[in-house]
Amino acid sequence: MRQFAVVTAIAAALALSAAAVAGAAPKVAPPAMTQAELEKRFDALIDTKDMDGWMKDMASQPNHVGSPHDKANAEYMLAKFKAWGWDAHIETFDVLYPTPISETLEIVGPTPFKATLQEPPIVGDTTEHAMAGALPAWVAFGADGDVTSDLVYVNFGMPDDYKALERLGIDVKGKIVIARYGAGWRGLKPKLAQDHGAIGCIIYSDPAQDGYVQDDAYPNGPARPPHSFQRGSVADMPIYPGDPLTPGYGSTKDAKRIPIAEAKTILKIPVLPISYADAQVFLSQLKGPVAPPSFRGGLPITYHVGPGPAKVHLATKAEWTNKTIYDVVAVMKGSQYPDQWIVRGNHHDGWVYGASDPLSGNVAMMSEMKAIGTLVKQGWRPKRTLVYASWDAEEPMLLGSTEYAETHAVELKAHALIYINTDNNGRGFLGVEGNHDFQRMVNGVANDVIDPEANVSIGQRLRANLMVDAAAPGANGQAQAMGKLAASDRDLPLGPLGSGSDYSAFLQHLGVPAINFGFGGEDSGGGVYHSAYDTYEHYSRFVDPGFVYGGVMAKTAGRMVLRVSESELPTQRFGDFADTVSTYLDEVKGLANSRRDAAEAQERLLKTGAYRLADDPHRPEAAPAFEGRVPFINFAPLDNSVDRLKRSAKAYDAALAAKGGGLSADKVAKLNTMTRDIDQLLLDDVGLPFRPWYRNMVYAPGRFTGYGAKTLPGVREAIEERRYDDAARYVGITAKVLDAYSDRLDQATALINGN
Repeated sequence: MRQFAVVTAIAAALALSAAAVAGAAPKVAPPAMTQAELEKRFDALIDTKDMDGWMKDMASQPNHVGSPHDKANAEYMLAKFKAWGWDAHIETFDVLYPTPISETLEIVGPTPFKATLQEPPIVGDTTEHAMAGALPAWVAFGADGDVTSDLVYVNFGMPDDYKALERLGIDVKGKIVIARYGAGWRGLKPKLAQDHGAIGCIIYSDPAQDGYVQDDAYPNGPARPPHSFQRGSVADMPIYPGDPLTPGYGSTKDAKRIPIAEAKTILKIPVLPISYADAQVFLSQLKGPVAPPSFRGGLPITYHVGPGPAKVHLATKAEWTNKTIYDVVAVMKGSQYPDQWIVRGNHHDGWVYGASDPLSGNVAMMSEMKAIGTLVKQGWRPKRTLVYASWDAEEPMLLGSTEYAETHAVELKAHALIYINTDNNGRGFLGVEGNHDFQRMVNGVANDVIDPEANVSIGQRLRANLMVDAAAPGANGQAQAMGKLAASDRDLPLGPLGSGSDYSAFLQHLGVPAINFGFGGEDSGGGVYHSAYDTYEHYSRFVDPGFVYGGVMAKTAGRMVLRVSESELPTQRFGDFADTVSTYLDEVKGLANSRRDAAEAQERLLKTGAYRLADDPHRPEAAPAFEGRVPFINFAPLDNSVDRLKRSAKAYDAALAAKGGGLSADKVAKLNTMTRDIDQLLLDDVGLPFRPWYRNMVYAPGRFTGYGAKTLPGVREAIEERRYDDAARYVGITAKVLDAYSDRLDQATALINGN
C-alpha cells in the first residue's frame, strides 16, 4: 500500500508539472533551437549575484539537521522553485540522528587540562553574532560513554599504523587513542580503534595537513585556525548509508525500525574531535617510544606514541531520537520522453553554517533551476523529465538522498536515466568521477564550458594542469601517464565513484549511473571544513570570490542535464566502459601477483633473521608477523567476460555511429529503453561481503577507505584482505553481471542493424 501511494504521488507531481508548463507556454510555439543555441540561452541566464545573495541568506544561521534554520532553508527553496515554474514539494523522513547533551574531554593527570569544545568567534565573521545553537565539538553516531584511561597516539589510525605500533610493542586495548585526520575517512579511525580494543577515540586536525603549515590561519588567511575542529559523522557507512534503523528501506513515518542496539553502523565507543591547539597539549604529555617518521606532524613538539603518562577522561551523552529531515524535490515534466528522468542533486544541510560545504554547490544548482524555469516560461520544454533535489541530512550519513532512493526505488529503477551530483565547490580545475559509459558526454561538456581565469575551455585547462604536474620533479608514474594522455586528443577518463556524497544510493544500491563533479585546486575551502568558520565571509574571501566558479559549475551541470535530456539517441559510449573495466581487471591481477611476491619476500626475510639483524637495539622493533602465502586465483571467467564486453561494446558503438541517424522513431524509442537501465545489470542481489546493501560489482566505497573507490570490489577487496575463497567466488559473480551487460549490448546492436 505504501509503494502504491508513492507511485501515485510521483505520477501526480508529473501531471501537475505538465499543467504548470502548459499554462506558461505561449499560444504560438517558438521555433526549434539547436542544442548550441539552447545552451547559449541557458548560460545567459546564470547570475552569480543570485548565488551570492542566496548563500548569504542560507548561511546566516546554524544549518545542521534538526536546527530551525535547516527547515527554514528548505521552505525558502521551495518557495523559489515554485516561483520559477517547477512543480516542487518537500518530502520528509524521520531519521535517527543523535544530538549532543553533554561532552567532556580532559587530561586528569599528571598535568590537568580541559579541552575547549566550542570554537571562539572571530570579529567580522558570522561567528561573531550567530553562534547560538551551533553544534559543539561533535561527531554523529559515536556511542555514549564515560571512560578514563591512558592515551596512545595512533597517527592516522589506519591499518598500517596499528601494524607499526605492534612492532613497537604498543597495544591500545583498554586505552583511549588520539588520531589525526587524513589518510582515510573519519569514521574508520574510531572503528579501527574499537576493533583493536580501544575504549575511546579523539580525532584532531594536525597543522601538517590542515592548518598553519598549509597557509595563514583564518581570518588572516584561509587555513584552519588553532582552536578550530572538524565535526562529522563516524557511522560505519561502508556497511550501509542512511538511517541506521531502516537498512535498505525508506525511513518513512510508519516504517519498521530495528532496535538501536542492533544497528551495525553505530559505533560502540565514544568519540570527540578537538583542535590542534588542544591536541598539542594532549600529545606533549605522552612519553613512550618516539613516534616513527611517518607519525610526525606539524606541531612544535617531539611526537611520542605513549601509552601515557597522560591519563584522559572522555565522556559523551546524546539524545538518541528521530529528527524530521526535509528533502526539497522539484519536477519539470518532459515533452517527448516523460517517463525518462534526469535526476540532479546537491544537499543543503551543513555542520554549522555550511557555506562551502554544501551551499556553494547548492546555490549553483538553484541557478540552474532558475534558468531552466525561465526557458520554460519562454516556451521551451525539456524532452525528458527533470527531477531536481536539494537533499537534507547528507552530512550525518547521506540520510536524505538514501531514504529518498530507498523509498522511491521502484520508480527510480524504472525511469532514472542518470543521477548528476554536486557538493561543495571551489576555484580552479574540474574534477569529475562517474560511470565510464558517460565519459564521452562529460568530455564534450568540458570542451564547451569556458574557464573564466584562462579564457579556454575547462577541459583544455585541466589538460594543461595535468601536463604541468607530469613534468614536475618527482612526478610519479600515474601523474606521468595522465600527462601523456592529456597531451593527446583522447578523452580524459572519469574517476571511479566511491562514497561520501549523495550519489551513493543511486549508483551502488539501485544501479542508476551517476556523475559527481566540482572545481578546486586553487581554492582554500578545506581549511575550515566542517567547522564554524565555514561561513559566507570565508567563502567569499578565500574560496570563490564573486562566485565565479559557482557560475562555471552551473553551466557545466546544466549542460550535462540538457544534453542527456535533449539527445534523440543514447548519450553513452560503451567502449569507454569496457576499456576501463579491462584496466581494472589488469590492476586486480597485478595486485594478486604483487601480494604473492611480497609474501614470498617477507618469508625469506623472516627465515634469514633479516629483521633482527637490521634492527636498532636502542630503538627495537619486533619483526612483523608472517601474513601467509598467496594462492593462484583462476581469473579465466573474468578474462573471458571482459574480452566479450570489449567486443560487444565496440560493435554497439560502431553500429550506432554508422546507422543511428537513420533509425526510425520506433527503433530510437526501443533503443533508448534498452540502454536506459543497462547499468543496473552491474548489480547482483548477493551484494558485497559483510555489506550486502552495496550491490554494484564494478564500483563501491572501500571497507577500509570509506570515501575512496574500490573497483571490481568483490574481487579486489578479497585479495587485499586475504579472503581467497571469496576472491574466487566474486570472479564468477562479477563475470556474470558483465555477461548480462554484454547480452544487452548485443541486443541493442541487433536492433540498430535491423536483425
